[in-house]
Amino acid sequence: MKGYWVVKVNVLHPEKQKLYAEHATTAVKKYNGKFLVRGGEQTTMEGKEFKRNVIVEFESIEMAKQAYNSDEYKNVKKILGDEKDRIFAIVEGVE
Repeated sequence: MKGYWVVKVNVLHPEKQKLYAEHATTAVKKYNGKFLVRGGEQTTMEGKEFKRNVIVEFESIEMAKQAYNSDEYKNVKKILGDEKDRIFAIVEGVE
């Protein structure tokens, strides 16, 4: 079954976020990830408001976890540091 990164973000530092996004793309592609949602218009219907949404599809949940735990992505996360407002989940698809 496919695996997904589901991320909701309020950007606190636009310059850091831009740099993070550039480098995250490289890490995602190394693990054959595919961006399905990356920003775009959204309407929060319930819960806390997050301004940006990202969904990345991987071949499996195991691959999604490997990408997140990879040295490449660990280095990318350092760009944002601890100063971030986001929810990041790895979920298994239904097919």
